[in-house]
Amino acid sequence: MLFNSFQFLVFLVIAFSVYWLFFHQRRDLRNVFLLAASYIFYGWWDYRFLGLIAFSTLVDFVVGRAIFNSEKPSKRKILLSASLLVNLGLLAYFKYANFFIESFADFSRGVLGLEPNMSSLAIILPVGISFYTFQTLSYTIDIYRKRLDPTNNLVEFAAFVSFFPQLVAGPIERASNLLPQFKEKKSFRYEDGSEGMRLIVWGLFKKTVIADNCAPYVNEIFSSYQDQPAAVLFMGAVLFAFQIYGDFSGYSDIAIGTARLFGFRLMTNFNYPYFSRDVAEFWRRWHISLSTWFRDYLYIPLGGSRKSMNRTLMNVFIIFVVSGFWHGANWTFIVWGGLHAIFIMPVVAFGLNRKHLAEKRSIIPKIAELAQMVLTFFLVCLAWVFFRAPSVGMASDYLLGMIQRPQLPVNFYFFPPWLLALIGFMLISEWVGKNHSPEIWMGKIPKWGRYGFYLLLFGFWFLFASSEKQEFIYFQF
Repeated sequence: MLFNSFQFLVFLVIAFSVYWLFFHQRRDLRNVFLLAASYIFYGWWDYRFLGLIAFSTLVDFVVGRAIFNSEKPSKRKILLSASLLVNLGLLAYFKYANFFIESFADFSRGVLGLEPNMSSLAIILPVGISFYTFQTLSYTIDIYRKRLDPTNNLVEFAAFVSFFPQLVAGPIERASNLLPQFKEKKSFRYEDGSEGMRLIVWGLFKKTVIADNCAPYVNEIFSSYQDQPAAVLFMGAVLFAFQIYGDFSGYSDIAIGTARLFGFRLMTNFNYPYFSRDVAEFWRRWHISLSTWFRDYLYIPLGGSRKSMNRTLMNVFIIFVVSGFWHGANWTFIVWGGLHAIFIMPVVAFGLNRKHLAEKRSIIPKIAELAQMVLTFFLVCLAWVFFRAPSVGMASDYLLGMIQRPQLPVNFYFFPPWLLALIGFMLISEWVGKNHSPEIWMGKIPKWGRYGFYLLLFGFWFLFASSEKQEFIYFQF
């Protein structure tokens, strides 16, 4: 069930109406309803995977309580290891089994000169498994660290794991933030409703007008990259940068806005990342729920920045490579993560990674700041080529073409002025409100300006929204 589909609109209207009319005053019934609605939402893709999410939920509910009730360190470690084994084992099987089989076969042929009799498994990747797996893992790890008390209510925990707005593509919520909200009393607030709708409107604009219109140009450029001049190849990388941003941040805005309609507050997942002045700042602003997850559950346990600089740089390299691998079972994602590690390591080595922490920024950027943003965006676009390409070889050829073919004539079909103007409109809107989240800065506009802005968005939808419904890119992760 896509957020930008008629089916989801009907589902949301029914769920919202029933929730506030009948269930919001009774916490137990409310959570049962949210759990049922979330399972209907998830089962819409493939009902067979409902058993998988239910199994993962039950394992971590039982293990979390067992860890909390045990005082023996050795038993606690065994229980945590069981949770890690089950969750990461399921993730490894469904997401990475074929990757390891094919990589071993390629290694055997290319290095050992053997011809292994191996074939890929017929495995369907469950939607959202990477997201809810990390969400449940953070629950048991926090209990093990004695930073969180487990819940005694299985329905409450199951609703937390499967909460439909953020189930299939995040944000990856921590139990310490989201789980207590299932215990709270709920009453509808106009502010939540208006802020939630603003986020949904803005997210749909980024998805249907920006991302879905970038997609055909990106697909055509990447499919015919051998014949394209450097300028067109560069435009393909830039358009993909805005496609994936509009797609993924648009999903997050819709998810956060939808949760707000039901009285829940999810964490911010994107904070205008293309205005970053270095790659370290980019990763404080892009997919925040994942980058902070790796910081807290991998980088810091590895030693973080508390040891020697060589060890710190090694830890940085590890988390970026693992982050790339999390994104997909392909060497392109690992190279993408490795490139970001290479880009960020000099910043860390010279102690500049904490330089741009201030949120408040002037309306007119300085020349040096603008140059930093352009350079950072350029580096990010280079890495996006590997993220988008189906193979490392193709991505390498694509980048070589940007160097070797500057003299070829340019087909200006790939420079659509209306689409570039829409991207410019999005960037200007976000730059003006960059010191606030979307629902806040849109709410600060005077009423006449706000309604004019909404009419403009609806006009853009009417004129430019893609007629072809496209799945969100991160559904495959």
